[in-house]
Amino acid sequence: MDSEERPTSAQGDVLLVCSGGGHLRQLAGFAERIGYAPERQVWVTFRNGLSESLLSGRRVIYAPFTAPRDLKNFAKLVLLSRKVFAENTFVEAISTGSSPAVAFLPKAARRGIPTHYIESAARADGPSMTGKIISRFPRIRTYTQYPAWADDRWMYRGSIFDEFAPGAPVDPPHEPRRAVVMVGTQEGFPFRRLFEKVAPLLEGMDVFYQTGDADMAGLGIPPQPSIPHGELKSMIAAADLVISHAGVGSALTALEAGKHPVLFSRDPRFGEHIDDHQKQIAEELSRRGLATHADFDSVTLGDLIGASNRSVQITAPPPFALHPSEERHAGSRPQNDDEDGSPPGSRRHGSGVHSAGGRP
Repeated sequence: MDSEERPTSAQGDVLLVCSGGGHLRQLAGFAERIGYAPERQVWVTFRNGLSESLLSGRRVIYAPFTAPRDLKNFAKLVLLSRKVFAENTFVEAISTGSSPAVAFLPKAARRGIPTHYIESAARADGPSMTGKIISRFPRIRTYTQYPAWADDRWMYRGSIFDEFAPGAPVDPPHEPRRAVVMVGTQEGFPFRRLFEKVAPLLEGMDVFYQTGDADMAGLGIPPQPSIPHGELKSMIAAADLVISHAGVGSALTALEAGKHPVLFSRDPRFGEHIDDHQKQIAEELSRRGLATHADFDSVTLGDLIGASNRSVQITAPPPFALHPSEERHAGSRPQNDDEDGSPPGSRRHGSGVHSAGGRP
């Protein structure tokens, strides 16, 4: 199919592919800013409470959960990508990471689909390992959310945090009575240290703890690995104080509710993550006046009270502009990289595509 015969990006299906948590929340925000209509969106992501809630009513292909460096399940992602491209036609593909981006985006680019990768806001000083891999494919357009490391390869078009600005102080000032403490749903990286630190400071308050897969033995905190995203949002809206790990998705959920969260960053030295990117997130949000980056060694009840008396307001961010597909791919023709040589087929509903609320 010649480029002039392909559907334009304003009328065909768009592939949005990412892992869960912050990657998903960021891509959903960018999809809205770019202007992709919901009925054009076909998602590939992990099934969890956030994806089922956030993507309700959209077409979703649920991918096998793949942890960092999980080669067995990454192989399953590669097989899924072959099936998805064989059964669907896309006019654009976009991702914010992580492992699904590596499985899907190079294949999309080789098939002549205009393809984009937006590095996560978690990466303030350079690309992630996923970003480094993706950047090896010249047909994939890459974007950073930090102008400090933008260059000819990594373009700056704005940040997901542009949606927010510091709000007015709470008036009159108050001491918090209701709190939400959350650590996201990432498997394999418990964050018990956060609960050990904050539980004594929150004595006497009405606290909801979302614990992830941390062992709560001896803390007097009932384990609550996850909660439907809608319920969590309601609890945050009603809370006076929000305490969270410094994950992009959790931070954005708090900011959307107008809360100024207290963020504790996971430390790879304690097996809480694979690197220190959460420190970068917390520092960036603190720099913007949108959150308080808590120090495990020195945080006090006064710090928590201070954060509870600050607010955040939602602003109108600028559009996230992508280069026109004609400029990106002038002179290029679609290629088929499937081993069996079969061309991409027309989309067949019911072959792995589901409404987000349904079961596969």
